[in-house]
Amino acid sequence: MHGWIILDKPLGLGSTQGVSSVKRALREGGYGKWKVGHGGTLDPLATGVLPIAIGEATKLAGRMLDSDKVYDFTVQFGVETDTLDLEGTVIAGSDVCPSRAEVEAILPRFTGSIDQAPPAYSALKVDGERAYDLARKGAEVALASRAVTIHALTLRDWAPDSATLTAHVSKGTYIRSLARDIAHALGTVGHVTMLRRVKAGPFTLESAISLDKLAEAAKGRTLEHCLLPLRAGLDDIPALSLTPDQAGALRQGRALIGIAAKDGQHFALEGETPVALVEVSDRTVRVVRGFNL
Repeated sequence: MHGWIILDKPLGLGSTQGVSSVKRALREGGYGKWKVGHGGTLDPLATGVLPIAIGEATKLAGRMLDSDKVYDFTVQFGVETDTLDLEGTVIAGSDVCPSRAEVEAILPRFTGSIDQAPPAYSALKVDGERAYDLARKGAEVALASRAVTIHALTLRDWAPDSATLTAHVSKGTYIRSLARDIAHALGTVGHVTMLRRVKAGPFTLESAISLDKLAEAAKGRTLEHCLLPLRAGLDDIPALSLTPDQAGALRQGRALIGIAAKDGQHFALEGETPVALVEVSDRTVRVVRGFNL
């Protein structure tokens, strides 16, 4: 059980609860005790792709945090809340509702590298405390802007008082902040009423399963049929085939010299067995993350 279960996270479930659901399924299915972790937090009010790493795949969870994400989201114009979503208290209103053409015209301004101020209700820390804890206490929270990249931003649907968009974004991007800033640029205010992650790194909704299917697989002891291989989390980088001697050297923490491979990260394999995530530089191969398989 080394690999990935991709949850289609339902509304209201936290990422940590998603991990607990997989742990419970493993336990109830008689699969024993395994390390389990998630590959990127997804707000309870968001749905969609939540990668859950099991066993040695947990060593790649950090890499998933750094990966690009794709979201579908709806901005409701005319009302802004303190949390920038449905959960918050209304703090501003406007009678301005932009047209479809105005929404489409503004999107290029938010494509590419942009500076973005995270929402006050976020998990970022301020003087050792979570920003959302300070905000709930009524403290004024001012978070520094950060550079993020919006690779693509398109309008999916429009209504007189709302717009549904798809955004392909870099790590650290807050969709709630993006919705706020788009609304402000259009001369109005807004908040997110729907947020669905449709892709996280190499994982999409096509491979995601519901909590019901997870529970059903655990009950039928067929959970392995829902498990994607460890290498699925590395589908976006090239494989590097090793001889048994080379694999043994990497497992002992030694570098390989004189390997004909392009610089950058590779997925090192001995036959079909994952050995390590490696970094190649000037024909030298060094381990980034080793797998005990």
